[in-house]
Amino acid sequence: MSASTPDPAVDVSGLVRRFGSTVAVDGLDLRLLPGQVLALLGPNGAGKTTTIEICEGFLGRDAGSVRVLGLDPTTDGERLRPRIGVMPQGGGAYPGVRAEEMLALVAACAANPIDPAWLIEVLGLSAARRTPYKRLSGGQQQRLSLACALVGRPELVFLDEPTAGLDPQARRLVWELVSALRADGVSVLLTTHAMEEAEELADHVVIIDRGRVVAEGSPRQLTAEQPEAAQLRFRAQPGLDTSQLCAALPDDCSIVELTPGAYLLTGKVDPQVVSAVTAWCAQQGVLAEELHVGRRSLEDVFLELTGRELR
Repeated sequence: MSASTPDPAVDVSGLVRRFGSTVAVDGLDLRLLPGQVLALLGPNGAGKTTTIEICEGFLGRDAGSVRVLGLDPTTDGERLRPRIGVMPQGGGAYPGVRAEEMLALVAACAANPIDPAWLIEVLGLSAARRTPYKRLSGGQQQRLSLACALVGRPELVFLDEPTAGLDPQARRLVWELVSALRADGVSVLLTTHAMEEAEELADHVVIIDRGRVVAEGSPRQLTAEQPEAAQLRFRAQPGLDTSQLCAALPDDCSIVELTPGAYLLTGKVDPQVVSAVTAWCAQQGVLAEELHVGRRSLEDVFLELTGRELR
């Protein structure tokens, strides 16, 4: 590594983790640079949470190398834990503890904590500060878990589904906090099922499936691998026979009905293609609604790589 390149905040190479006969993580490589936000994406069961828990030091590994802030999370846990913040799925707090008590307890373990009262106010928990954890709403529990991850002024934060169950206002607040962390030089490794969240926040995206990396790059790189490709989306009557339309389109174009009444045309979309679509709809006696032309989204890339079936 050159002298000008900073050491990665997270450096994972050839990671393998098995649970009995199931290979949860299968030779995974991952690198997060300081001050960056990395989104680890994948369908359910892809190995995201397992990978994060190994990096946090909560799980061991069967093979491979893992360095977090230059330390091995398995053998150097005591030195590593004060330097990282962890927001796990499900919170993990004692049901009877009050919100302010929980945050104060975590803050007491940090050498230079953020003022817990300030965090409670910023995260909109002032009215619930004396409420037992078990009586907090799902969104309040998520925000308290985020506060616990941040109160110790970590160099690196792990966020596992940070906005799951949050309303739009709280989700936007979390996005702003993640952006502020990046601006302060904090590294962030997050998982999310919300593709728009990854596009909004991430400097680098890693998509995994069945424990292996299937694609990585910036959101722009992943959605622009074929610069000439574009999409045309529209809504019309469900179940239309699109074979006649396909015959009128250029060879590089294809069309599918994603869900009933929602059609997606991919290929080189030019004015002639748009005209062909609207003319075909007129011949069918249907109105093309919500017609939109644009490049493929991160969600489109994700589905192309990992499939559309539920898991």
